[in-house]
Amino acid sequence: MDKIPAVAIVGPTASGKTGLAVELALKFGGEVISADSMQIYEGLDIASAKPTGEEMRGVRHHMMGVVPVDSDFSVADYCAAAAECISDVHSRGKLPIVAGGTGLYVDTLLDNIRLSEAPVSPELRRSLMLRAETSGADELLSEVAAADPEYAAKLHPNDVKRIVRALELMHTTGMTMTQQYIASRASSPYNTLYIGLDAEDRGFLYQRINSRVDVMLENGLEDEAREYLSYGYSGTSSQAIGYKELKPFIDGEMSRDEAVERLKRSTRNYAKRQLTWFRRNRRINWRYIDKYQRKEQLFEEAFALTEAFLSGNQ
Repeated sequence: MDKIPAVAIVGPTASGKTGLAVELALKFGGEVISADSMQIYEGLDIASAKPTGEEMRGVRHHMMGVVPVDSDFSVADYCAAAAECISDVHSRGKLPIVAGGTGLYVDTLLDNIRLSEAPVSPELRRSLMLRAETSGADELLSEVAAADPEYAAKLHPNDVKRIVRALELMHTTGMTMTQQYIASRASSPYNTLYIGLDAEDRGFLYQRINSRVDVMLENGLEDEAREYLSYGYSGTSSQAIGYKELKPFIDGEMSRDEAVERLKRSTRNYAKRQLTWFRRNRRINWRYIDKYQRKEQLFEEAFALTEAFLSGNQ
């Protein structure tokens, strides 16, 4: 079966993913599938930076505001729904464009990683954890390295959870983490072009993040946070950056300026985590947004990458 061609626009918050995705959709007749763990929820419009109708420019967007705000929504739930969207977009002769900063969503969806295939043995896990406590995780890491040096090289000796999980997988399935990853990629129904957005000057990106937070506040983030917090939600949506940072101010425990600075700092730290995740994917074609005098130059390079990619799918 021929694989479905897809384009993935990834990178940290405030790097311009939505704008590029829309430009590509307009140029190549595509539709956007959001890969953002908070945009899937109803009502989290400002906090999750959902694009406005004006920003969408008539391009159809999927996987936004499709889940009640008080519901939990797993990675598996997202992948099942997003895969249906991609199939539908492709069946109508459109180009699926996956855009977002939630790396776990992007990788699990496009590499078709089966999260539940490896069984969990509570007894084996307890045994391995006990060994880690008594003999040290270094010994367990050595066992991982003997069978799977590529994956072991990515692990820190203090990362006991991943070390134990790697050994669990080997004991219960006979597969290493690297073998599982290769198998999942081989079975993926997608042929994906990855375009990543970043900034060589970290200060440039942080200034964009700070400015975005200011705009979000001007657009009513505080009111949105007050309404959300008034319901006392405790599910996955409560992790949205914006609400918990403003809560101390709303509760009268912190000044507004302190809460806003806390929000900006949390957002910058989130961008760091996003970049750490995406940097592991060597398939990403990185473009640095601070190196272009005009954003049209970035769009033109992305167009050229996409044209070359699609020509190989004919």
